Amino acid sequence: MIDNIKNYLKEVQEFNPKNPEELENFRIKFLGKKGILNDLFQKFKEVPNDTKKEFGQQINHLKQLVNDKINSLKDHYNFSKQPTSDRLDLTRPGYPFNLGTRHPISVVKNKIISIFKKIGFSVADGPEIEDDWHNFTALNMSEHHPARDMQDTFFIDKNPDLVLRTHTSSVQIRYMEKNEPPIRILSPGRVYRNEDISSRSHCMFHQIEGLYVDTNVSFADLKQTLQFFTSELFGKSEIRMRPSYFPFTEPSAEVDVYWGLETETDYRITKGTGWLEILGCGMIDPNVLKNVNINPEKYSGFAFGMGIERIVMLMYQIGDIRMFTENDIRMLKQFSTEY
Repeated sequence: MIDNIKNYLKEVQEFNPKNPEELENFRIKFLGKKGILNDLFQKFKEVPNDTKKEFGQQINHLKQLVNDKINSLKDHYNFSKQPTSDRLDLTRPGYPFNLGTRHPISVVKNKIISIFKKIGFSVADGPEIEDDWHNFTALNMSEHHPARDMQDTFFIDKNPDLVLRTHTSSVQIRYMEKNEPPIRILSPGRVYRNEDISSRSHCMFHQIEGLYVDTNVSFADLKQTLQFFTSELFGKSEIRMRPSYFPFTEPSAEVDVYWGLETETDYRITKGTGWLEILGCGMIDPNVLKNVNINPEKYSGFAFGMGIERIVMLMYQIGDIRMFTENDIRMLKQFSTEY
């Protein structure tokens, strides 16, 4: 066996690889799990006692020589000799990474928020599972108020006091309970109503509502705010306000923007009138202010709200509201240039 080790020592000393592959094969041959050194250490127990010392010294010498040979070749070997096909060409352009895109709902929501931030509005958030007080009663809709029938509600586990919020006005109630005027907030978020799903309606959609409470707030302030908004978002500043009814505002109005009649699409979406309804609004009912401990004799305010899906469908001519929740990559890629 000692003669075999001497032959291995000679082989190691004379070893001179031509490329990195030969060096790696040499390392595996001697130091691998099934390599020569491991095999010699396994045979050590079979060596007669009188030669164990010499045999052990020879194995250790061989191991040290192999390690020294590998380390010296690693330090001095010229790896540029490896085949061109195996080298990494650092001059080649990198692989492109496909960037994700924002959902059109997020695109328009961010645009709306940025517009109102210019005039001092901040963003407030609240829970999607609401109690009866914040979703209905505090908003001037008592237990048997007929206005509750305007919103088909999802109740939680048949609990009459817990619902999926039907509007983000509940966020405004929570904010007014904890903050004193002046208040100027936006409350974007998902809302839920028990409606049949079709191309024009869905049981889950997004709203963004605004609230402004301060001294001497008038209907004229509301109109100017909304005129600024429509001009910034649509590039159209001509609006009209039609009387309407909401239980938490008085007076209340529906707001239309003049879309125009320049194309066939304009005729279709405005039903030939040129006017397009975009949101509802009104002056906050004094009872709502009382419910959140704000003095209606000192303070007044206005509120407005709009469905984000409706705005997106208008801006990008999307004909089916269900497309927003189908995650069709072909549609989402169209918004890769949006922020």
